[in-house]
Amino acid sequence: MKKLIPLLSLLLILSSLCMAQVNYDFKVAKDGSGNFKTVQEAINAVPDMRANRTRILIKPGVYKEKLTLPPTKTNVSFIGEDALKTVLTYDDYASKKNFFGENMGTSGSSAFFIYGDGFTAENITFENSAGPVGQAVAVRIDGDKAGFWNCRFLGFQDTLYPHGENSRQYYKNCYIEGTVDFIFGFSTALFENCTIYCKDSGYVTAASTPQGHAYGFVFRDCKITGSAADASFCLGRPWRPYAKVAYLSCELGRVINPKGWDNWGNTKNELTATYSEYNNTGAGAATGQRVSWSKRMTAEDAQLYTTEKVLGGWLPDNK
Repeated sequence: MKKLIPLLSLLLILSSLCMAQVNYDFKVAKDGSGNFKTVQEAINAVPDMRANRTRILIKPGVYKEKLTLPPTKTNVSFIGEDALKTVLTYDDYASKKNFFGENMGTSGSSAFFIYGDGFTAENITFENSAGPVGQAVAVRIDGDKAGFWNCRFLGFQDTLYPHGENSRQYYKNCYIEGTVDFIFGFSTALFENCTIYCKDSGYVTAASTPQGHAYGFVFRDCKITGSAADASFCLGRPWRPYAKVAYLSCELGRVINPKGWDNWGNTKNELTATYSEYNNTGAGAATGQRVSWSKRMTAEDAQLYTTEKVLGGWLPDNK
């Protein structure tokens, strides 16, 4: 009987490994060991309007490509082995000239355009490497139900652009860095257990939540920190009227200015913006000097910020 125990243990281990194994539809590898050497080639190979999920493994490497996931490429997943080792990068910026001598603009600067619904990413770095040259977007997301797990978003001004007005987005255990307005846009986005890293000085968010939308950007159990000077960042300013941003149970570091929020030089924004805080901690969490038009939530208010409510019934799953 004793001889059977090691054999049974081995069978259990092998069974677990088989269950944990993930089948990838395509593999991208710079050294040619996969199906494609570039990420865009893999995107192009995905059948249009596919109902099933297409899983693309991206092997370690720095892939300098300006990427587009078209609206017809639905339910696509990018999966890396390690976010520090799989980097998708490009270096366009807003004032850079296009073929016709025109400025690319903020949207045009994006290193990756995501239009297809149902996109997910895991263990990937998305970067705009242009540096401190003004607006330079790492990722612009228009598709609905976009989810990111253990991903990094690197840049300076305007790093992450949740753009689609009816797009719902979810970020978990992600790292996002930048300077001015480095998380900005129209979408409803929930950030959970993320590290938000402030560089130089500026504003964490510049929401432009459409009028009538119940939620904009929601940060839950996140850490707001950075290398910036003390009190050099506000939690947000309204890019458009009716902006909505909430921080719940977050650690707000010394980089956050005691006033908390900014009206972008327009007092009318104070009448329409909804800027809320609840149960935050850290050197930047004290609300005694916050602007009068921001909101301190009650426990009852906070109950309205469940994942299901914020994301309109969608419960993200990266499996």
